[in-house]
Amino acid sequence: MAISSKPTSDPEYPPVGTRSSPRTCGHRLGQERGRILGMGKENPVLVLASGDDPQFAMLNELPHTVCGEVATCAQAAKDATVILLWSGTRELLRELFGTCGQVRWIHSRAAGLDNLLFPELVESQVLLTNGRGVFSASLGEFVLAAILYFAKDFRRMVRNQMASVWEPFDVQEIGGQTVGILGYGDIGRAVASRVHAMSMRVLATKRHVPGSTDPLVDHFYKPEERREMIALSDYIVATAPLTEETRNMISDAEFAVMKPTAVVINVGRGPVIDEAALLRALTAKRIKGAGLDVFEHEPLPAGHLLYKLENVLLSPHCADHTADWQDQAMHFFLKQYGRFEKGEPLKNIVNKRQGY
Repeated sequence: MAISSKPTSDPEYPPVGTRSSPRTCGHRLGQERGRILGMGKENPVLVLASGDDPQFAMLNELPHTVCGEVATCAQAAKDATVILLWSGTRELLRELFGTCGQVRWIHSRAAGLDNLLFPELVESQVLLTNGRGVFSASLGEFVLAAILYFAKDFRRMVRNQMASVWEPFDVQEIGGQTVGILGYGDIGRAVASRVHAMSMRVLATKRHVPGSTDPLVDHFYKPEERREMIALSDYIVATAPLTEETRNMISDAEFAVMKPTAVVINVGRGPVIDEAALLRALTAKRIKGAGLDVFEHEPLPAGHLLYKLENVLLSPHCADHTADWQDQAMHFFLKQYGRFEKGEPLKNIVNKRQGY
């Protein structure tokens, strides 16, 4: 991978994989030699990453530094106007934040921010954006797949196939059944568009119920009315971000009002569902099953009961890991950077106090 326009023998431009020195391309470190590449001369980007990814070549027209340790990031942090949190940690960002006196905008590659926010960032005037929407299509497809998995009993089909058993059985049609979406944001809309196309009825909760009608949603509920929606739903889909209000949003009281044939699907954040309450509902066969892409604690430890339950479809938090998901994430950042350069409004601006 080409890491800069400089020869890799130049000590200012270390080879790929060198973590003792930052990866620099057109950064102000290069200004001392009269070299700034392309656009953004006044907006150097500090990329916080845990390793070297091919997508960094897409940044070659921007002044930028890639690094993953406080010591190697120090000078670039002082100069940076923009921080791209690619695969770097919250701890790294927080340690550097106090020295980033020029920073006006931070972009998180991820959509979820519950593991990112810290008081100094929340209280600052720095704009924060995230990758919301980049991964929604694939998550919407996973939800539809999980619905069909349970409706058609694919587990039983595969089990019989592996055992060479010919055993016809009845399956369900999903048309006319009801999907209840907890948290109608970008992922929720991606879910709604797909299940609506399958002639399913869509209900959804939203913090601010829209005044106008939504062609995909039959009825909206406020978050505090969620049990009324859940009681009507055949499939309950959690797509909400994790905040203090949404933590354990589905717990014993919610499982108690579900249909015995209900399936719970989580593609939002793990702790939105009370995992202990979920296990109680699943082991007691209080509900039909669960399709899970996210969990309270990740990675899910070996031997966890969720691995063993027949009524669980388990994905190791990879339902949005398409072959080009990182390319999509970088393309989105580059479009955002273009808006920032032109003084245009950024997309996906986060309300840091609300957490989404």
